[in-house]
Amino acid sequence: MKFVDEARARVQAGNGGRGSASFRREKFVPFGGPDGGDGGHGGSVYLRAASGINTLADFRIERTFKAAHGEPGGANDCSGRGGADLYVPVPIGTVVRDADTHEELGDLTRDGEELLVARGGKGGWGNQRFKSSTNRSPRQFGPGLPGERRLLEFELKVIADVGLLGLPNAGKSTLIRAVSAARPKVADYPFTTLHPNLGVVDVGRHRSFVMADIPGLIEGAAEGAGLGIRFLKHLQRTRLLLHLVDIAPLDPQADPVRDARAIVRELKKFSKNLALKPRWLVLNKRDLLPAAQAERRARAIVRALRYRGPQFLISGATGEGTKALCEAAMRSLEAHDRAAREHASSRGDAGVAPPGAT
Repeated sequence: MKFVDEARARVQAGNGGRGSASFRREKFVPFGGPDGGDGGHGGSVYLRAASGINTLADFRIERTFKAAHGEPGGANDCSGRGGADLYVPVPIGTVVRDADTHEELGDLTRDGEELLVARGGKGGWGNQRFKSSTNRSPRQFGPGLPGERRLLEFELKVIADVGLLGLPNAGKSTLIRAVSAARPKVADYPFTTLHPNLGVVDVGRHRSFVMADIPGLIEGAAEGAGLGIRFLKHLQRTRLLLHLVDIAPLDPQADPVRDARAIVRELKKFSKNLALKPRWLVLNKRDLLPAAQAERRARAIVRALRYRGPQFLISGATGEGTKALCEAAMRSLEAHDRAAREHASSRGDAGVAPPGAT
């Protein structure tokens, strides 16, 4: 199925049923009085996060979702049946906005989480609701209120623990293939990856994390060059970024240091918060150079970038160095989770898992 991360849909809740204007008519009961029942409430529309969906492509086919209307009230104080609520499945990680006001209505980040997006109309009152000491035979009734209608915008942000960042052909897809069961397309031309790919990295018993590979960036992406920066939103939920740098580019004019700085600039243009996330330097394709030369090249790049954080020299093609990288990433994520739990415990929120925790 085609990967779609943005969509629109119209939702319409059910209208409330009309109340009844009825009078009791029985033998030997000459003044039975009003007995009209209330109308049923209209059904509401909910969005429900479902783990079996990973794209918004279904909303390109079906664009309107309507809940059932409430039924009208009846005689003998019988209320009308309420309309059934409608539950629309969406991928986990879907951000929902009102298309007219641009108000964010919710962010569905957990499997089974539900969000009310259109409330059903209330049923109208029957005439027995209007009786009083001065109005013994009321003939008025409520018509029932209309249900809410909305045009919604959906934006999917994949949920992953670790995100891969870099130029086209930096080796991101090769790395995720080497450390997980994900099988994105790999080829020797730019922009092979056209949509985000997710892979589960297993580093031991009950120890794993989710890695996300997004299409490569180039300088000027913020202005629309290449595939632009629309896919960077998929890294906003990650807790750790791995910045892949090709230490042996095929183009003799390419400068790994200049290209790495360009990627950082694009990050800052897109989101200051994303630029502030922990970012490790991963120097890839060591297999294309002799061991000593690869290490010298890696040290020179790190020195030129004035980088002080964790750094790894790996080969995604042969798997060399990837085990140490994944182990270090797992330890970092576990430390992050422990710190989050301790912080929650100190605030009295123990038991609440941090977003994105595995």
